[in-house]
Amino acid sequence: MADYPVNLRLAGRRCLVMGGGAVAERKAKSLLAAGAAVTVLSPGVTPSLAAMAADGRISHIPAVYTEGVIEDFFIVICATDDVGVNRRAAKEARARGALVNVVDAPDLGDFTVPACISRGDLLVAVSTGGKSPALARRLREELEARYGPEYGMFLAVLSRLRAEMKERLATAEERGDFWREALGEDVLALLKAGDVGAAEEKIKYAATRFGA
Repeated sequence: MADYPVNLRLAGRRCLVMGGGAVAERKAKSLLAAGAAVTVLSPGVTPSLAAMAADGRISHIPAVYTEGVIEDFFIVICATDDVGVNRRAAKEARARGALVNVVDAPDLGDFTVPACISRGDLLVAVSTGGKSPALARRLREELEARYGPEYGMFLAVLSRLRAEMKERLATAEERGDFWREALGEDVLALLKAGDVGAAEEKIKYAATRFGA
């Protein structure tokens, strides 16, 4: 059965990462980047996680998993090095209504985490359904080489101009023609060179060709 792709908004949501190693650290950092309120459960943690706990960016419970320790969390990520612990914790978390990810056994959870590249507000994700993280990583690296920082700037410019273009171009056909013209390689080249103003003016000029 195919997975259902979705982007979750985690700002302020309570999320638990079980484990204190390198994998748990990556998971905690990605949750923090999404604005989640992160708790790490592990008797020991990496120096980076310890520093994050010391300055208040995450909460740290220095304990091993025992039944009943999982509270009201929106997401629980089981990333310990003990398969049995991950399995038991996942079962309890799902019973409590949390969305669960089990890093070493995707079938025991509700979701897998795709390999992603981020360019400003542009997010490109690659998923193999947990079947081959190595392939997902390779495809992510190819996408990183193809889509540079200019695409994040491009999206920011398009976002600023979208409402204006909607007013200036009366019909859906005009707007469609305009966006095909605006999404050109020449605009991307200007952004890649750092000339945001010229790129924005070129996009605005394109509107004059389609009824504006």
